[in-house]
Amino acid sequence: MNTQSVVILDFGSQYTQLIARRIREFNVFSVVLPCTAPLAEIQSYTPVGIILSGGPSSVYDADAPPCDARVFELGLPVLGICYGLQFMVHTLGGKVVPGRKHEYGHALVEILNRESKIFAGLPGEIQVWMSHGDEAKELPAGFSLIAESGGVVSAMQDESRRYWAVQFHPEVHHTPLGKQILSNFVLTICGARGDWTAQHFIDSTISAIRAQVGSGHAICGLSGGVDSSVAAVLVDRALRDSVTGESRLTCIFVDSGTLRKGEFAAVQRNLRDKLGLNIDAVDASTRFLDKLENVSDPERKRKIIGNEFIAVFEEEAHRVARLHEGEGEHVEWLVQGTLYPDVIESRSVRGPSQTIKSHHNVGGLPEKMKLKLIEPLKDLFKDEVRQIGRDLGMPEDVIQRQPFPGPGLAVRVLGELSKEKLDILRDADEIVVDEIRKAGLYTKIWQSFAVLLPVKTVGVMGDQRTYAYTCAIRAVHSEDGMTADWVELPYAVLKAISSRIVNEVKGINRVVYDITSKPPGTIEWE
Repeated sequence: MNTQSVVILDFGSQYTQLIARRIREFNVFSVVLPCTAPLAEIQSYTPVGIILSGGPSSVYDADAPPCDARVFELGLPVLGICYGLQFMVHTLGGKVVPGRKHEYGHALVEILNRESKIFAGLPGEIQVWMSHGDEAKELPAGFSLIAESGGVVSAMQDESRRYWAVQFHPEVHHTPLGKQILSNFVLTICGARGDWTAQHFIDSTISAIRAQVGSGHAICGLSGGVDSSVAAVLVDRALRDSVTGESRLTCIFVDSGTLRKGEFAAVQRNLRDKLGLNIDAVDASTRFLDKLENVSDPERKRKIIGNEFIAVFEEEAHRVARLHEGEGEHVEWLVQGTLYPDVIESRSVRGPSQTIKSHHNVGGLPEKMKLKLIEPLKDLFKDEVRQIGRDLGMPEDVIQRQPFPGPGLAVRVLGELSKEKLDILRDADEIVVDEIRKAGLYTKIWQSFAVLLPVKTVGVMGDQRTYAYTCAIRAVHSEDGMTADWVELPYAVLKAISSRIVNEVKGINRVVYDITSKPPGTIEWE
């Protein structure tokens, strides 16, 4: 890999992906590796700097996550963040102890050395976000204290060896000047060029896919959402013959029975007409719903759906291969629009981070698959994917579609699934989307949707008693799906949604609004 990068070693922080996001905003490629990554793998990314992330452990615990101490001998700038500071202190000969006070939340930090390169351009006092219970008691030889908060070490440096560390989290929004600190490290201290762009990603990915697939044929699991659509266009560019115009990519759009109202037909029209993709539509709703019957556990739902999708894709791969048998074609590749947040939440592939939930296309995949995966977007965030879509010339109405979970409405009907419940939710969800669009909020909100709860309540309509389901409305703001804040929807919009649902959707007599942020909740209810 010739691209410059900043390698982030993950010690288990739920904020690690935010470090990667901030660095990419400087047009510098960043990669997150588990803290246990071999030195050779770290060096393979041509790093210009190393960042040690935060984490939930104490460095003096017997099972504290380590990294190869030789990262300090690479001659590269190193920045430690929170646990990363403590690991640096502990590894290089200092002392870390349980804190005299635990610092969680907002704090004021006094910068003692304003000449430090890491604090260039910052005032003498800054607001930061702290989240630690340990503190550096003694700094290693060669280090100097450059910032403190209430007598506790907040930042240190050994400029001669190019080591810096901060006890707070510069990557989160709650540290308003944190982006400047990261910029100082990445652009000034590391000297990164800042030449990693969406177009650079497109060109290098297309070349890599051509080399990977060779003369073969690929299929793409297409959902109609922005992620799989961008992945499909990207791979289609790589596998389309510039002379004949023929593509060796076939997109498979599966109706799992959990799509939104009218979506099976609408997606086919939009993506064939607007993107020119080869699309084969498969109505597999009966087989999916049969497998999901009487299943209420959300993890089982996701895994059943993941397995069934793969079964359908493998069947379609055989069919496509038979169609091209005379041309010597073989189909062994499956393209998915997996994003980085899907990977982070599904499994701990990057370090000791805790698994939040499996995603049907990541943690829900069967252990043995005949098809090999191509996931060109798996290290990207949603906003990066949208920018790539724009650079590919994709229409804005496709790019701006709100996220929709791969398992579809299966994870928005809480508890046991049935066609009746799915139909009820489809009608309610259509009203939510319609009213959000009417209010001009659709592209301003990350996600807005309805959830059918396994709760029936007593109501009264037309002077008669009703006993029907409760519907929850969810609307959130987010940058990448990793964290989210609930949206303060105008009362008029909430009133219109509620009134229409209880009057137009048979089976629902109560509507509630979810005002939970992520964390502590997730965006989806299951």
